[in-house]
Amino acid sequence: MLSEISGIVTTPEGIGSLLAAIAVFATIITVVSPLLVGDKLGSRLKAVTEQREKLRRQSRSEIANKSLKKESKGFAKDINAKLNLSKLLEDQNLDQILAQAGFRGPRARDIFYLFKLIMPFVICFLVFMYVFVLELVELEGAMKYGSLIAGLMVGYYAPSLYVKNVGAKRQKSIMKAFPDALDMILICVESGMSIEIAFQKVGVEIGPASPELAEEFALTTAELSYLQERRMAFENLANRTGHEGVKAVTMALIQAERYGTPLGDALRVMAKENRDLRMSAAEKKAAALPAQLTVPMIVFFLPVLFLVVLGPAIISLQEQG
Repeated sequence: MLSEISGIVTTPEGIGSLLAAIAVFATIITVVSPLLVGDKLGSRLKAVTEQREKLRRQSRSEIANKSLKKESKGFAKDINAKLNLSKLLEDQNLDQILAQAGFRGPRARDIFYLFKLIMPFVICFLVFMYVFVLELVELEGAMKYGSLIAGLMVGYYAPSLYVKNVGAKRQKSIMKAFPDALDMILICVESGMSIEIAFQKVGVEIGPASPELAEEFALTTAELSYLQERRMAFENLANRTGHEGVKAVTMALIQAERYGTPLGDALRVMAKENRDLRMSAAEKKAAALPAQLTVPMIVFFLPVLFLVVLGPAIISLQEQG
C-alpha cells in the first residue's frame, strides 16, 4: 500500500494529479467560504440599526411618560378655556421658566394660570379674616384696606415667586454635578461612544448625585433620537437649565456637529471651564462668609462675651455693696 502511494507520488503523472486535486479543492473552498461566513458588514449594520430603533422607541416612551406631548385635561384646562387665561395672563417666557423649574407640558401652564387667578382672592380672604373678622392686628381704616390690596398683590406674584424659587434650587442641583458629568461624557466619547449613548450612560451614573441632571440628560437623549435636527435637542437642554455654563457646552456641541470638529477637545475645554466656574462660585461664597457672620456675631456672641467678662465683676460689686 505504501509502495503504491510512494510510486504515485514519485512519478510525474502522480505529482500532476495531486497538484490538480489540491487546486480544485482550494478553488472550491474559495468559492464556498464567503457563503458559509455570511455578510459580517450587513449583520453589523443591522445590529446598529436595531439598536438605534430600540433607542428611538425607548426615547419616545420616555417623552410620553414625561408628558411632553400629552394634552392637558381636567379642571384647570376647562377654567383656562372658559376664561381665556392664556391671553389674560399672557407671559412670553412662561414655558421656559416652567421648564427650568421642572414643570413641562400644557397641563403645567394651565395649573399655573389657575393659581395665578385664584391665589390673589385666597390671600385677600385670609387677610380679611385676620384683620377685619378676628382683629388679631389693630390697624387704622386706611391701613386695613391697604392690607387687602397688599394681599391681592402678594397672591398675584406668589405663583411666579414659587416657580422661580423651585427653578433656582433645581439649577443649583444641576450645576453642582454638571462638571463631573462632563468629565464622564468626555471619557465615554473618547472611548468611542456616540453622544447619545454617552448622555444615556452618564444620566444613569449621575442619577444618585443629581436626579434633575439625570432627567435632563434622559430628555436630551430622547430628543436626539426624536427630533429632526440634533441642534434643537442641544438648544432645548440649554433653555431648560438656563445656565451660562450649560449654554457654552451646548454651543460647543452644536459647532462640533456642524463643522465636524472632535468632540473630545471641545468637551475637555468645557469641563475645565465648568470646574473653574464651580471653584470660583465656592470662593465667592467663602469670601462673603465674614460679612454674613458679622450680624450673628454681634447679636449672639457679644452679649454672651460681655456676660462672661463682666459677670464676675458685677457679682463681686453686688456682694460688696
